[in-house]
Amino acid sequence: MIENIRELSLLNGASGHEGSVRDFIISKIQGKCEYKIDNLGNIIAFKKGKKSPKNKIMLDAHMDEVGVIITYITDDGLLKFGCAGGIDSKVILGRRFVFEGGAVGVAGVKPIHLLEKDERDKIPDADSLYIDIGVSSKAEAAKKVKIGEAGVFLSDFVEFGSGKIKGKALDDRIGCAVLIDLINSELEYDAYFSFSVQEEVGLRGAQTATYGINPDYAVVLETTTAADIQDVPEHKRVCALGEGAAVSFMDRSTLYSPDLFSRVFKLAEEKNIKIQPKTAIAGGNNAGAIHKSREGVKTITVNVPCRYIHSPSCVCDTRDVESVRALAYALISELAND
Repeated sequence: MIENIRELSLLNGASGHEGSVRDFIISKIQGKCEYKIDNLGNIIAFKKGKKSPKNKIMLDAHMDEVGVIITYITDDGLLKFGCAGGIDSKVILGRRFVFEGGAVGVAGVKPIHLLEKDERDKIPDADSLYIDIGVSSKAEAAKKVKIGEAGVFLSDFVEFGSGKIKGKALDDRIGCAVLIDLINSELEYDAYFSFSVQEEVGLRGAQTATYGINPDYAVVLETTTAADIQDVPEHKRVCALGEGAAVSFMDRSTLYSPDLFSRVFKLAEEKNIKIQPKTAIAGGNNAGAIHKSREGVKTITVNVPCRYIHSPSCVCDTRDVESVRALAYALISELAND
């Protein structure tokens, strides 16, 4: 599974441009399930288990990552851009980006010695940044990139420390890797799997995928911010690396069922799976679209804690990945026949 995470992390797939990620996933699940691609680009897979459940169960992970979209090319050949998804401008400065056509560039801003005094203490917003692809004219730049072309962080994948992994797009390629692993496993009950598009720009793929599947229960596999770092008070750490799957009780797009939330913790205790609550009402994920589909879907989100999320250097713990995988597998049977 870690090798799949590595390969998925190194693929480029900004929102709406998930083709390479989709092709990789299909190569890993072909022959192990039935699947189709819907009109928006989601992969909808059905895995036959040993038994048919009373309840239709859906597991979801999104394929897209945060990125940039080129909006303008200056006369000097610099690229202006907008963000596809939530990227803090602090993590853009000085970072490398790679574009669909292969061009590579570095994000820059006005040099500090040219800044006015009141500008020096301010974090520049994305509108004041540009990407330098090493050319000197608009005509040169236009041969390498096009208006509307997507780019993503250019970053490597590293295993380091005690079971830690670092890479771009671990949100949510980790979730995709877990779904691939489940599809390649023997399941007790039939289950549906959604590898969805465009989560980072408004939970769009999950909306159509859920409408098509029409599940009774949904389990969203995600990553979430871990703020277990220096100078952050304990009550603001959200979750911590190495402490297991982080399960949400509320975020900005979903208020989860208290009964289902408690049930997940009870199941984890019974199965000896390490688990922790996500202790912040922040962020959002595909559950926000899924739980409101049709007549409503009973939904829970199971997260891998992630430091420095939406950056080129996301950091996760492989022990938490294993906890999320074990909990997702257990939930298929738990939710099958209640």
